[in-house]
Amino acid sequence: MSDDGTLIDPKLLEIMQCPACAGELSERMEPPALVCAGCGRAYAVREGIPVMLIEEAVSPQDSAGS
Repeated sequence: MSDDGTLIDPKLLEIMQCPACAGELSERMEPPALVCAGCGRAYAVREGIPVMLIEEAVSPQDSAGS
């Protein structure tokens, strides 16, 4: 997490989009992830680096059973 309490630089987040559906991303602090407003996939943020791989994302269906 950065000094301002965000996971990644806000300017970077502004230009990023979901690789699956091109939806807008927002931060989730626990567990650290970027979550797509369009499809609901959550992309983990590890040591300040977002893992933007569709195959590693957690889809809403995956998390519904947890």
